[in-house]
Amino acid sequence: MAAGDENASPRRRGGGRSARHKMREAGPAQAPVHAGLEGGAFKPLGERDMERIHNTALDVLANVGVADPLPEMVELALSKGCALSDDGRLRFPHAFVEDIIAGACREMTIYGRDPAFDIHLRGTEVSYSTAGQAVSIYENASRSYRDSTLLDLYDLARLVDRLDHIHRFCQPIVATDIADPFEHAMNIAYACLSGTRKSFSCAMVEPDHIAQAVAMFDLVLGGEGRFREKPFCTIGACPIVSPLRFGEDGARVGITSVRLGIPCDFAVAPQAGATAPAALAGTLVQVTAETLATIIMTNLFAPGHPTVYAAWPLVSDLRTGSFSGGSGEEALLAAAAVQMGNFYKLPTSVGAGMSDSKLPDNQAGFEKALTTALAGHAGANYIGEAAGMQASLMGCSFEALVIDNDMLGAVQRTIRGIEVSDETLSYDLIAQTASGVGHFLGSDQTLSLMESEYLYPEVSDRRASSDWEASGSSDIRERAETRVREILSSHYPRYIDARLDEEIRRRFPILLSREQMVAEGRRWQVQPDAKFRSEF
Repeated sequence: MAAGDENASPRRRGGGRSARHKMREAGPAQAPVHAGLEGGAFKPLGERDMERIHNTALDVLANVGVADPLPEMVELALSKGCALSDDGRLRFPHAFVEDIIAGACREMTIYGRDPAFDIHLRGTEVSYSTAGQAVSIYENASRSYRDSTLLDLYDLARLVDRLDHIHRFCQPIVATDIADPFEHAMNIAYACLSGTRKSFSCAMVEPDHIAQAVAMFDLVLGGEGRFREKPFCTIGACPIVSPLRFGEDGARVGITSVRLGIPCDFAVAPQAGATAPAALAGTLVQVTAETLATIIMTNLFAPGHPTVYAAWPLVSDLRTGSFSGGSGEEALLAAAAVQMGNFYKLPTSVGAGMSDSKLPDNQAGFEKALTTALAGHAGANYIGEAAGMQASLMGCSFEALVIDNDMLGAVQRTIRGIEVSDETLSYDLIAQTASGVGHFLGSDQTLSLMESEYLYPEVSDRRASSDWEASGSSDIRERAETRVREILSSHYPRYIDARLDEEIRRRFPILLSREQMVAEGRRWQVQPDAKFRSEF
């Protein structure tokens, strides 16, 4: 009998698809997975390992220091007992670093446009996000890449807005069709603002542009200073250029974010074998020192300012020197970096899900599942680049976002774990069923738990092979492409009031036309011969 057959006997199929649909109409008492599940069970480092990494990182900061500090940073640091070497490296004494860590922010909230999407960064609670700033988009129909555009970013934001297991939208692509930095910054902010209720992050290279973006956000929220009260956007920047050098542009963006009250999440990404030691422990020492340098930077200007310990170590394929985002070494390093952040009891983020595959295929699947699962089980507060990224961060795929949403749901279910109680141990039910009907399909427990204990994928195929063949033998990329079109052909949210949108367009050089932001444009209509519908 085919799986999912509506004519199956009640004895064999009690609690099948029709029963599940009835349960879904009522809604589960508790969703199987959600942002904030407790991770932290995976610990690749022992306590002694972490102490040694910590102490060596302190030695690096005290004796090697960090080059090219900004003058205003030097002035503040010297007044607190730090030193500037003859070659211009800012050195931080052990006790000073320990004091900074002790006074740093321990938990923080990244606000959503809608409070339902607030993300709390505390302890080892886990959430997942996009990120990446790729320069190309994978086209499933042609199996090729093209330059990414502003319209792609808007569409990606709309898509992630409807993907439950991706909790945040950090800018996954660059709008390569906009050359002017100010236009790029304002349009990136507007596209995210228009496309999603979730919190988001934008990358900006000019500090002055951040204040302009904040003015836009204030306008939407109803007045000057409103964004500062509950900032729903962070600004991407890289204040550290590995090995151990402050990058002027990134540092200035970081300091500006602090002064504007924006939470800071500045990825520090040395690459093992290239800009960090090939020894994984050595990379951990360097990324720990560099990440602590960003914590020092923000706390010099605003003690206790909400700042994420964002150690994002990367790995080289030493045969070529190229970045390898999907390797076992990358998964291990990312988890260990998270563990160091937890060692300091600081909010953490890390990069994972950065497949080297050019297609959303088996390689992408195992690379992403491995890296995102270990980072989650290590207890990262949020994991960026967790969905949609292909080709070692050079490309992004709409279809991969949908596939990865299924994958991240399954990963989160493993993080949630198994609840053991007198009720869930099910002794009485086992005894009754073993001597009774002989199956649990129609039991009250099964019906009550099928939506809260179990998670069901959207595009992964669990049908019998005969049903799959009869419906056209689609693969997951084809099903994902149809699901992308189902969402994007209809989900054109209106998260900005029409009057405010008019004002934004008057004050800022917005390049997305209104005609591109309505369903009538039919850019994403579902193909008549599509082989999949979201029916499960």
